[in-house]
Amino acid sequence: MRKLLILFALLLSQPLLAEGHLERIARSGELRICIWPDYFGISWRDPRTQILSGLDVDLARELARELGSQPRFVDSSFARLLDDLNQDRCDVAMFAIGILPQRAERLAFTQPYLKSDIYAITTRSNRRIRQWSDIDQPGVVVAVARGTLHEPVMRERLRQATLLVTDTPAGREQEVESGRADVFMTDYPFSRRMLGLTDWARLVAPPSPYHLTPYAWAVALGDQPWRDRLDTFVTSIKQDGRLEVAARRYQLDAILIRD
Repeated sequence: MRKLLILFALLLSQPLLAEGHLERIARSGELRICIWPDYFGISWRDPRTQILSGLDVDLARELARELGSQPRFVDSSFARLLDDLNQDRCDVAMFAIGILPQRAERLAFTQPYLKSDIYAITTRSNRRIRQWSDIDQPGVVVAVARGTLHEPVMRERLRQATLLVTDTPAGREQEVESGRADVFMTDYPFSRRMLGLTDWARLVAPPSPYHLTPYAWAVALGDQPWRDRLDTFVTSIKQDGRLEVAARRYQLDAILIRD
C-alpha cells in the first residue's frame, strides 16, 4: 500500500502532457490552417467574391478530409508566420513557405513540394529596367516585402541598387506602380498574379537560376507526430497524383517537386 501511495504521489507531481495537434484536431473536429490570402494560385481570396482558391487551399481541404475534420482558414502573412504558429493560432501554415535557415531555427517544415526562383516585376513604361542585369545598378530602387524570403536574399545580393523594404506585399506593388521603386522581387506564383490581373506589370526573369528556394508547409517545433503525419500526407499526394493534378489546375506544375 505504501508503495502504491508513493507511486500515486509521483504521478501527481508530474506535469500533464500537452495535447498534441493530432489529438486536438480529433477532439475538436477542426483543422486550423494559416494562409496568406493574397497569394495568387496558392491561397488567394478573391476580393469580389471572398472565395478562397489555390493549390494550398485545395490541399488543405484534402488534408482535413483525411483527418476527418473541417478546415478553418486563418489569415496570416509571412511577417506574422512565426507568431501565429508559435502562439498556436493555427495547426499548420499552408502557403508555400520558403525553407530558410532563419525560419528553420524556430519552425519545423514538411518535405518540400514546390521550388521557385526569384523574379522581378517592373512597369511596362520603365525604361531603366530591360533585363536582369539592369537591376543591381546605381540609382535603381528594389522593393521587397518585409518577412518574405526576398528580404534577406536581396539584402545580401544587392551591391549598387537601393533596397526598399515595405511593410506589406501590396506596398511593394504600390511603390513600383507609382514609380517610387523600379522593381519588386517576387516568386513564380505571385508573378502569375501580376501578369494575369494587372495591365501595367512586366516580368523580368533571371537568365539562369538566381536563388532557387524549396517551399513547404510549416508547423511549430515540438510535435513530431504531427509533423510526421503531414509528411505522410505530402508523400501520398506526390505518389498518387493528387499534387500534380492540383498544381496543373493553378498552372504551377512548372515548379513542382515530384519526389
